[in-house]
Amino acid sequence: MKNIELLVTVESLKQLKKAVDCGANAVCVGGEVYGLQADTETISTEELKEGIEYAHKNNVKVYVTVNIIAHNNDLAEVKNYLEGIKEAKADALLVGEPGVFTIAKEVMPEVDLHIAGQSNNTNYLTYNFWAKLGAKRVASAKELSLAEIAEIRKHVPEELEMECFVQGPFCISYSGRQLVSNYLDKAVADKEVSHNEPIDTFGLVEVTRPGETMPVYENERGTFIFNSRDLCMIESIPDMVAAGINSLKIEGQINSEEYVETAIKTYRRAIDDFNTSITLFMDNMASYREELEKVAERPFTTGLYL
Repeated sequence: MKNIELLVTVESLKQLKKAVDCGANAVCVGGEVYGLQADTETISTEELKEGIEYAHKNNVKVYVTVNIIAHNNDLAEVKNYLEGIKEAKADALLVGEPGVFTIAKEVMPEVDLHIAGQSNNTNYLTYNFWAKLGAKRVASAKELSLAEIAEIRKHVPEELEMECFVQGPFCISYSGRQLVSNYLDKAVADKEVSHNEPIDTFGLVEVTRPGETMPVYENERGTFIFNSRDLCMIESIPDMVAAGINSLKIEGQINSEEYVETAIKTYRRAIDDFNTSITLFMDNMASYREELEKVAERPFTTGLYL
């Protein structure tokens, strides 16, 4: 059996510590700037240091997200930011494009580099491109099937780690590129985005029914019409392992505390059961689903994997 990593994205020091306590093997956290989720709650540099120290005491790794698509005027500030967090001793940096990758190698050569899903990693030549540059891990685009991932694994170095998303909200876009938000907010894609335009000023019109506008609703639980089901791949853990995936990621940034805690504990139990025996894993499948469905805010989907 492979040593499967359970990875959880977090957005605060409190959430980081909770993920560690609930059984995550690694957490991915954005700092105050230059992360895709920088418009949500963020973790300060001092909190980042505290969080990394807490995680390391519990044998948990911390990956810091620096996954913006940088423009020219971002480069100097990205370098300054990385210099500022260098002493926090992160286990890896999650980057999204070659410019930031280059700066990270220069400023923090001792730190592993992971390639984010925003890089649209969909084929084995792309994986090998990043591996040759020194990346330790590549996150698969959400548009890949398990069969495609298995094919990629056959053509890339064994030591190159592959990460895949398994539980949480699914973006209605291409691999997390927030194009609609970018257009509406007149902001830069994959940078700090604030949704200033009231959602109730928009509607959806089907081309075959002109003039019939379906309103877009939003409440404290989210926006509807473009609301995807939540990804849930807990039943497919054996298939994901067989495909050569090393790290299974839970999206924890924009879910309720109860949802995230339950998801981590349930996947932790499922992975541990699977590592014990496939029979134990299958025997407990109904209980895994039951636990996840207790806190579900939307129905589940397997996305494009199957």
